[in-house]
Amino acid sequence: MALTAAPQASPLPLFTAQTRLLVVAPHPDDETIANGLLIQRVRAAGGAVRVLLLTDGDNNPWPQRWLERRWFIRAAERERWGRRRRAELEEALRRLDVPATALRSLGWPDMGVLDRLLQPGQRALAELAGVLDDFAPDLVALPALGDRHPDHGAAHVLVRMALAMRGRSPALLGYLIHGRDEGPLSPGETGTPAQQAAKRQALAAYATQLALSGGRMRQLAERPERHSSPATTSATVRCLPWRPSPLLWPRLRLSAASSSGLAQQWPWHAAPLRRDGQGGWQLAWPAARAGDACFVRLSLALPSPWIFDHWGWREV
Repeated sequence: MALTAAPQASPLPLFTAQTRLLVVAPHPDDETIANGLLIQRVRAAGGAVRVLLLTDGDNNPWPQRWLERRWFIRAAERERWGRRRRAELEEALRRLDVPATALRSLGWPDMGVLDRLLQPGQRALAELAGVLDDFAPDLVALPALGDRHPDHGAAHVLVRMALAMRGRSPALLGYLIHGRDEGPLSPGETGTPAQQAAKRQALAAYATQLALSGGRMRQLAERPERHSSPATTSATVRCLPWRPSPLLWPRLRLSAASSSGLAQQWPWHAAPLRRDGQGGWQLAWPAARAGDACFVRLSLALPSPWIFDHWGWREV
């Protein structure tokens, strides 16, 4: 008989008028699908909510082709589409009782959050740190590290790096949209009938996304909202969770980021790896000092219409 993991207690704290919730949304609609009830609960308690939008969701070609009856999408059309999606988010927030002044938009390229993470100079971290310093949240809802959308996983790592560099330690609530839950699940929040209705109304603001994916989006939004506390580790052994076939090595890329603020990417053959004596690999990266959180991502450098990660990010 298969065993089912016991559900975890909810990681949500008691909300009060002093609660300051920051919701990190890589794209318009992430804040509603995974956090629509959470936002309403904080607002109902009198707490403050801020939504940090990383991209405008402008790299969204198939709905745009369908609704605009065009095949070729140039930079101007993408920019216009991004403005349309951001306007939908503003309307969704209004329906969740969040004022327009609560939105902060960084305008990063859609499908480009990983590039922001890997770029030299720590500009992305500085932008995130500015939002953290300005709002000073005590609660941050961010994409789960295991989310298989590359923008979502990279967003998790960037936020964790920015928090570590600023010495801030708000409670973290990871939310998963793309992929499957790993480990024990929290019971999930279903909200009151009124809150559920408001969340459905907020989702309805996203006409561009509902046009081709309405059934899938409604199914995602109707799930109980589950948030998990990201695991922390103090292990000094940097063992990777993957053992890829040597046949894949020429096409593999390994990315790593440290909470000290450094990030780098290598072809597999050039990555700082050593055997662990048990058939696996250890990360021998000087930037991954003992005591720092270290995040690693394995990816395959092959052109594909499939945008989601196969391996994704892990913390070691």
